[in-house]
Amino acid sequence: MGRSLVIKATSGADAKERCNQAFTVAAAGVAAGAKVSLWLTGEAAWYALPGRAEEFELPHATPLRDLLEVVLAGGTVTVCSQCAARRDIGPDDVIPGVRIAGAPTFVEEVMAEGAQALVY
Repeated sequence: MGRSLVIKATSGADAKERCNQAFTVAAAGVAAGAKVSLWLTGEAAWYALPGRAEEFELPHATPLRDLLEVVLAGGTVTVCSQCAARRDIGPDDVIPGVRIAGAPTFVEEVMAEGAQALVY
C-alpha cells in the first residue's frame, strides 16, 4: 500500500490562505495518486455544508468548490465531530460523501504505517 496523506484544515474564512492551502494540497495529493483524507475542523467545518465552498473567494486560487470536488471524488472528507456539534452540523446537513468522525478516527489515520499528516 502506498503512503497516505492526512490533512487537517483548521481555518476557514478567518484565514483564507491557510484554508485554501489545505484544500489545494489535498487535491494535489489525490491527483498524485495518494490516499488522501481531508479533515475539516474549526471554521473549516462550514465547507462541509452545501453551497458554502462556493462562497469562498481568494484571488489567484483555484475555487474551493473545485478542490473539494476533487478530494470527494478521490479521497475522504471528514468533519470533526466536536467542531460539527459546536456549529449544530449533523450528518444530514453535510454534502453527500462527507462524514463526521472524532479524534479516535483521526488518530487511527495519522498513526497508520506510511501516513503523512499535515495541519494547516
